[in-house]
Amino acid sequence: MTRPGFEAFVARLPAVSVVRQWRDDSVAKVGDKIFALLDRDPGEVWCKVSEMSFDLLTEMPGIRPAPYFARAGWVAISVDSPLTGDEVEAYVVEAHRIIAAKMSARKRRALGLDHLEIKGLD
Repeated sequence: MTRPGFEAFVARLPAVSVVRQWRDDSVAKVGDKIFALLDRDPGEVWCKVSEMSFDLLTEMPGIRPAPYFARAGWVAISVDSPLTGDEVEAYVVEAHRIIAAKMSARKRRALGLDHLEIKGLD
């Protein structure tokens, strides 16, 4: 995924900001919480996933535990992974939902995210 594509995609999600951090990575935040990033351009997409997805995805070629973020359940998806662009985007959308759902109800309301489904969190 390229930087313009990543940034345009995540910017369409509710209450998202994109900042350049660390080594000029594109970092997507919902509120003030990171849910995904693009490491290099083009490069790996890093995102938060469920425990089950973490176990399944990290068994696939081209997908590894994300450095520094793995203990929190993040994966790094390279362009060499077998996932399609639509599948990567679906994981990014799910990462947004997971992180937003962990916020307080008050914070979700303030960000206009009170409509998000919060069932199924692990």
